[in-house]
Amino acid sequence: MVASSPPAPLGRRAALGGVVATGVALGVGELAAGLLPAGVSPVLAVGAAVIDAVPPQVKDLAIRWFGTADKAVLIGGVLVLSSAFGAGLGLLGARRLLWAAVGFAAFGVVGVLASTGDPRASLAAAAGVAAAAVLAGVVALRALLRAAARHPQRRGDRRPDVGEVASAADRRAFLTTAVSGLAVAAVSATIGRSLFRRAGVATARAALVLPQPTGRAPSPGPAVRVGVEGVTPYVTPNESFYRIDTALSVPRVDVDTWRLRVTGEVERPLELTFDELVDVGLVEHWTTLTCVSNEVGGHLIGNALWRGVPLRRVLDLAGVRAGATQVVGRSVDGWTAGFPTQAAYDGRAAMVAVAMNGEPLPVEHGFPARLVVPGLYGYVSATKWLTEIELTTLEAFDAYWIPRGWAKFGPVKTQSRIDVPRSGATVAAGEVAVAGVAWAQGRGVADVEVQVDDGPWAPARLAGVLNDDTWRQWAWSWQATPGRHLLRVRATDDRGETQTSAVAPPAPDGATGWHTVSVEVA
Repeated sequence: MVASSPPAPLGRRAALGGVVATGVALGVGELAAGLLPAGVSPVLAVGAAVIDAVPPQVKDLAIRWFGTADKAVLIGGVLVLSSAFGAGLGLLGARRLLWAAVGFAAFGVVGVLASTGDPRASLAAAAGVAAAAVLAGVVALRALLRAAARHPQRRGDRRPDVGEVASAADRRAFLTTAVSGLAVAAVSATIGRSLFRRAGVATARAALVLPQPTGRAPSPGPAVRVGVEGVTPYVTPNESFYRIDTALSVPRVDVDTWRLRVTGEVERPLELTFDELVDVGLVEHWTTLTCVSNEVGGHLIGNALWRGVPLRRVLDLAGVRAGATQVVGRSVDGWTAGFPTQAAYDGRAAMVAVAMNGEPLPVEHGFPARLVVPGLYGYVSATKWLTEIELTTLEAFDAYWIPRGWAKFGPVKTQSRIDVPRSGATVAAGEVAVAGVAWAQGRGVADVEVQVDDGPWAPARLAGVLNDDTWRQWAWSWQATPGRHLLRVRATDDRGETQTSAVAPPAPDGATGWHTVSVEVA
């Protein structure tokens, strides 16, 4: 016999109950993940699996649309889909609770399978998290469905029919149960996330005292600024530095138990504690990092003072074997990046960084250690939360983004950007300051030119720089005439190569073209 559909009012409450029950399941799952060693959030595990599965074009589109908010949007999408699934489970449960229980179990299996992609997770912990979430979801749904279908007090001797029972159900009892369920979900999720941070990483980071470097990097004085209001500062504060990575949950690494392994094609595989690493000797270097997903004129770029151990010193301790042509960095969450071994020995300031702008690395930017390699896009070099450096060959291993369609090599391209005036701005006729930044890490910026409409290119005034691995501010004085105008900028590096006008998207190896803004002169 086929179970009949619930009356419409009961059906709506059943669907809402399913959404709330799913929230309870996810909240309890977060709590269990925080309580269990090697537990992983089911929401973040599924989100990470989505990141791993989507084509690079989708990832690039997400960054283009949402920028550094792409992870929040992804998590929101997972929650929306989970809620829709939960509404369906509520409707199933109104017919037969067992069907909904099977659906919750399937939901838990998805979480377990997604968690297996995280090297920090254990199968037992993932199963425990899933079991707690499924049980909580089923119990919550059962209570909500009972409240939704509760009979009202009969009046007189009249017996209400099914539709009347559903429409006259005790709304207050159902709403109270639903609100209680949402409270359980919120409190469980909050406590779970707090417990997940129980390692006290922030406290340990704040207490960390780093040795002084062997020689200080120069401080940025007035010479590195063009003095135009609105132009990007030479130094990017840590809290403003862009963050693009695949980690939905920022790894919280205990510096006391952290180890850096150097493995693969080396004579002496080694393992260093944090203290042993910094005892090798620290240096400082100003380096501008750029994301390969940065559009022409984009802001996925920042300049900071990095302090760390030169990569070549670490590699020399292990003894790199002849024929080891690739350095692969591995993060604690399993992410990888790879670049030619030559980049550690060609004179650039490649380092295992432990500090950023004078303080230990922020947790979001790789604490306790990460790789910084000037002149290479981050997707091939900037391994955060570093735990292993493997020496191999370029042919033997493809790092995370390479099988997903991105280029094997990622040298940073010469680029420039107009910061002021903004595109779409209205300015007064007469003298107008046009200013921005240009970069060509590893080569340096020699010239910047500005063009108005289709007129001649005019040279801009350049600020000083601390080295060739940082961006350079520039400014140009424009005698603006009324009307709508297009401003373009291009840079030339120290080798005499001018950035191309050919327009190309970020994939597979970085965007190209001239940044252009439209300005109305009143």
